[in-house]
Amino acid sequence: MTRARSGKTVLRKRKRLRKLTKGYRQGRHNLYRQSKVTLIRAGVYAYRDRRVKKRAFRRLWIIRINAACRANGLRYSQLIAGLQAAEVILDRRSLSEIAIHDAETFTKIVEIAKANQPAGLN
Repeated sequence: MTRARSGKTVLRKRKRLRKLTKGYRQGRHNLYRQSKVTLIRAGVYAYRDRRVKKRAFRRLWIIRINAACRANGLRYSQLIAGLQAAEVILDRRSLSEIAIHDAETFTKIVEIAKANQPAGLN
């Protein structure tokens, strides 16, 4: 009786893996076991760093907003508290863009926040 081999299936699977690891250095792109491990690890890093990227951008936006606030005589925390009290719904990304590209509008936003400061913040 002839021996059953899974030749085409295995080769197709390995070919697909090699295509995914194209551009990796040394044996990581053409040695099957090594490329499989590398691809799994790459997926873990990609998953983790999609979340880290969001954190990094939020930090950047806050830094930009804080710099623009201080130029207008207000701290970041006071601005956010004032905007929440005034029920102004602007996220940090849009506030950052306004602070960079439209200083006059940002100054008006700061005035709104100053007018609606909670009693505890000075």
